[in-house]
Amino acid sequence: MPKVILTVDDSASVRQMVRFTLSDAGYTVMEAVDGRDALAKLAQPVNLIITDLNMPNLDGIGLIRAVRGNPACKGVPIIMLTTESHESRKQEGKAAGATGWIVKPFTTQQILAVVKKVLG
Repeated sequence: MPKVILTVDDSASVRQMVRFTLSDAGYTVMEAVDGRDALAKLAQPVNLIITDLNMPNLDGIGLIRAVRGNPACKGVPIIMLTTESHESRKQEGKAAGATGWIVKPFTTQQILAVVKKVLG
């Protein structure tokens, strides 16, 4: 059974690129437009969340905190996919419970390597 990955980004083009990359690699991909939308979609189990940091309604850090506070999702790996590369933001993400960090722009090889490493 394919692993399910939830990608969360307010940019439709980024979601599309991530979806194509992961779908071509055999993953099932769900999409959310922001953190609030992602939380609504987590009624369905996922194996990995890939989220942007800066989004309307609920940003990536808020999403991570909410996911980590949900016992059903506590162990789900979360990768930040963002233009933010400052160490302080990375530390904030890590403190909230992020598993990893990918800086945009990214290559398809980068994202696949991180996904494979995290999902095993």
